[in-house]
Amino acid sequence: EVQLVESGGGFVQPGGSLRLSCAASGFTFTDYDMKWVRQAPGKGLERVSIITASGSFTTYAPSVKGRFTISRDNAKNTLYLQMYDLKPEDTGVYYCGKVKDVTPSGQGTQVIVSS
Repeated sequence: EVQLVESGGGFVQPGGSLRLSCAASGFTFTDYDMKWVRQAPGKGLERVSIITASGSFTTYAPSVKGRFTISRDNAKNTLYLQMYDLKPEDTGVYYCGKVKDVTPSGQGTQVIVSS
């Protein structure tokens, strides 16, 4: 059974940082490109970042480029999202997933950026 467990969210003031983690199990993690997506209150899913299976190539949404860094540890079957200089518009529920999957399967982790 595929399991993706996101963690690391929380409440942070603007300009703060958080590191999200996604523990993957039930599939061969190293076979898949992975992504982080987020859903702001009342809005649809937004793709935040993608990383290839080997970790050698990454892409970012323009809204987070230069502030967020995606990475993965294939030995630990774990995906990460390091977020710096957080802004109120980064508030939302963050999900990890395989790039090929349309709908997130995990419970997500909530990020709230507010003063």
